[in-house]
Amino acid sequence: MSPPIVSIVAQSGTGKTTLLEKLIAQMKRRGYKVAAIKHDVHRFDIDHAGKDSWRLTQAGADTMLITSPEKLALVKQYPHEFEPDLAESVDLFCHDVDIVLTEGFKRSVMPKIEVYRRELSDKLLCRDEKHDPNLIAVASDTPLEIDVPLFDINDAKGICDFIVERYLS
Repeated sequence: MSPPIVSIVAQSGTGKTTLLEKLIAQMKRRGYKVAAIKHDVHRFDIDHAGKDSWRLTQAGADTMLITSPEKLALVKQYPHEFEPDLAESVDLFCHDVDIVLTEGFKRSVMPKIEVYRRELSDKLLCRDEKHDPNLIAVASDTPLEIDVPLFDINDAKGICDFIVERYLS
């Protein structure tokens, strides 16, 4: 059985990564094994020009792994315009964790916590622009009238408690 997935979604610059860092630290303190997956709508490259791994990928390797005693990195080439399904990726690479926390994936059907800052927008992505039934909570810097639990944007412990109670208990 796959681990539960919770996506942290928001507009750019709202604090998704900061909240994820805090949630991961909270989960680790509680003894959970956590996977983090970041969605990038742009092309990205983790290899650096001239490095051996980059050279192997440039030579045409469809899959390239870098391993060491402490970690493993995978570069998997896909045809242009193909993006693997989040659930598939979790099944393939995250079967050994208790929970998967993602950044982005706002169009997925996975449970979502939206990070909201009034100064960046007067609309919620998952309620005002389009009603997303997968929204499970909001982390906000301002009070809101909302139909899901509302947390202070800095309350990583409370948000972690909520996730653990809902998905790991």
